[in-house]
Amino acid sequence: MPFYDFYCEDCHLEFAIRATIQQKEAGLRLECPQCRGQSVRQVITAGILLRGQSRSTDAPTCCGPKAKPGCCS
Repeated sequence: MPFYDFYCEDCHLEFAIRATIQQKEAGLRLECPQCRGQSVRQVITAGILLRGQSRSTDAPTCCGPKAKPGCCS
């Protein structure tokens, strides 16, 4: 079940709600857990994908931003 981040405009608290996608799409009725305010908006955060180096010896070593045409085909 994913977490959704929210921000309270009244007391400036950032908090997370855990809900299913179906619950989110149906419309969550939110109030701030600290001040019980109704001025709550969702905070959209950027995801980060971390990738490590490949340990496989089968991977071609020429692939990358400066790869020559046909190198990785």
